[in-house]
Amino acid sequence: MAKSLGLDKVNKLWRIIQENGGIFNSLRTLYRVDELKTGTLVGEDKFGNKYYENNEYFFSSNRWVIYSDRYGMDYDGSQVPPEWFGWLHYKTDLPPHKDPNRPKYKWMLDHTQNLSGTNEAYMPYSTTKPKIIPWKPPQ
Repeated sequence: MAKSLGLDKVNKLWRIIQENGGIFNSLRTLYRVDELKTGTLVGEDKFGNKYYENNEYFFSSNRWVIYSDRYGMDYDGSQVPPEWFGWLHYKTDLPPHKDPNRPKYKWMLDHTQNLSGTNEAYMPYSTTKPKIIPWKPPQ
């Protein structure tokens, strides 16, 4: 009877709200991520991003990342390190901290996010003379 009245959906919503830290934190998560999900915390990277998994959801949406609060609303996919990127996109079923065969060589650099579109973006210095020189009025 509860299922026919939709009370199971209400119970599931209430469980998701409780697991997200109450109503205030759920609204905050909903504002930042545009959806509320519940799942088990699989791991956290060195930037503070948290990775979750719940196999009750469809295959392509059962793994997700909640970006660190230090990014605020300015987060993007380049802030996910490559080892977690592989886990999120089903290249491996083992999270990076549980993978014994994960290579780590001394020539491998630490991950940095893509800075295009920010103030720290790379701008090369041009040594060529411009084709059009702007006119400056006489003083």
